[in-house]
Amino acid sequence: MTYDFDEVIDRQGTNSVKWDYRKDAFGRDDVLPMWVADMDFESPPEVKRAILKYASKGVYAYFRRPATYYSSIIDWVSDRHGWNIDRDWIVSTRGVINAINLAVLSYTSPRDKILIQTPVYSPFYSAVKNNNRELILNSLIEKDGYYTMDFEDLEYKLKDGVKMIILCNPHNPVGRVWNLEELKRLEGLCKEYDVVLISDEIHSDIIYDGHRHIPIASLSSDIARRTVTCISASKTFNIAGLDESVIIISNSKLRERFIQTMEGAGIGGGNIFGTMATEAAYSYGVNWLEDLLIYFQGNLKYLNKRIKESRAPVRFHMPEGTYLVWLDFRDMGICGDDLTKFLIDEARLGLNDGRGFGEEGDGYMRMNIACPRSTLRDGVNRLLTAISRI
Repeated sequence: MTYDFDEVIDRQGTNSVKWDYRKDAFGRDDVLPMWVADMDFESPPEVKRAILKYASKGVYAYFRRPATYYSSIIDWVSDRHGWNIDRDWIVSTRGVINAINLAVLSYTSPRDKILIQTPVYSPFYSAVKNNNRELILNSLIEKDGYYTMDFEDLEYKLKDGVKMIILCNPHNPVGRVWNLEELKRLEGLCKEYDVVLISDEIHSDIIYDGHRHIPIASLSSDIARRTVTCISASKTFNIAGLDESVIIISNSKLRERFIQTMEGAGIGGGNIFGTMATEAAYSYGVNWLEDLLIYFQGNLKYLNKRIKESRAPVRFHMPEGTYLVWLDFRDMGICGDDLTKFLIDEARLGLNDGRGFGEEGDGYMRMNIACPRSTLRDGVNRLLTAISRI
């Protein structure tokens, strides 16, 4: 392995949400934070060099994204996911959640129905509710830790006038990478009921052996014309703080409405360093990513081995994508506030409370394994030691 992901980097004192605001989040600052979905690794060296090179000029004035920025995105999406996109389809925003809110405003009206598949990333809920739309829930089906779409319930709710679906693929927090059969079935329903599809594919580059990410808009021209695809180098290359995401919209009418909403809110432009970092990551980061995926799979195997050997009443299904693990604590017999308190005060672990992803998340916690093996070992030791005391 070329890159040293075992190196422990002290992130404290950097205004890190994950590390410096533990007391705000958990009520104490001695928890080991394994929650916020960023990594405890340095970004690829090419990204760091690109930022430092630009920063050394000392002038950070107005700028335009260069042609090489767009070509790096086009080449990455083609090489990585087999999807050929055009330069004109690309719109850049300051984050995927920013883009989802813009899409809600662009394609729906107040009190329109928008469907999400739960349990799911909490900003999906707020993107609907905060914009005065009606939230429709389509709960995923769980069996032995493995989640599938409930297509019967989905179609029943689409018949009732749903205007938009917000899809999460790969899914956060359950770790599914939706397969071709599932996506084709979803495609058919979107076409039949004339639904706009917002596809959050921010984790699409974190895919494990035996699985393949398929951009749903790549399936056909028909689904493409009703889909807004959201990707970013932020999760893949640990540059979330640079606020740069890539929105792919092949339908010119949808794209124009999206841009009009952006301009109406006065949020065009962008971040110089986000642009430079994104281009460098997509141009030169592939080897770094391949090593990272190997390291992540090692972390997952370590976590699985330790939990199985301990016979602790904690379960999880190996994620197919993302660096997030959906831990099931229901066999412990505690849930809700009691589970949260146990993990914070007894295990001194800072995890994401499953209830934040929907009512289906009660009894679950989301753990971020994008950290050095020694940090993961510390977290697992804290967890298993606390459980052994019960």
